[in-house]
Amino acid sequence: MEIILVQDVDSLGKAGDRVKVRDGFSRNYLIPRRLAVPASEGGLKFLEAKKKRAEEKRLQEKEQTSQLAEKIKNWTCVLKVKVGPEGKLFGSVTRQDIHNALQKEGFEIDKRKIELHEPIHQVGEYGVRIRLHPEVEFQLKVIVTQA
Repeated sequence: MEIILVQDVDSLGKAGDRVKVRDGFSRNYLIPRRLAVPASEGGLKFLEAKKKRAEEKRLQEKEQTSQLAEKIKNWTCVLKVKVGPEGKLFGSVTRQDIHNALQKEGFEIDKRKIELHEPIHQVGEYGVRIRLHPEVEFQLKVIVTQA
């Protein structure tokens, strides 16, 4: 039986692929779990409609994240921390600290979107990359000062 995969299936193919499988496998496993649809005109129309909805959703998410990025880009994150005699921090500035500062300003983003490869241990000015969407990323200016 020839089917069209609706979702990625390990060792079979990716979403949108037309593959031939045994009748029992498609009838008893793939189609009931909505992993595939029969390769007919109705199945092709269903797949095209699903692709169109996914593309519209992706464009909408990109637009929303672009607007949020423009708002955050114009803001400078100033973190006041306790500092030792040589300018070293007591502790460090982590992505959680930057996330908390963003939340205080009213920006709701996931802290995993903040790309800080290692904690900040010195007073100074830093550029921290934030990737809100696969196609939307920017540098946030972070200034660490003495409290």
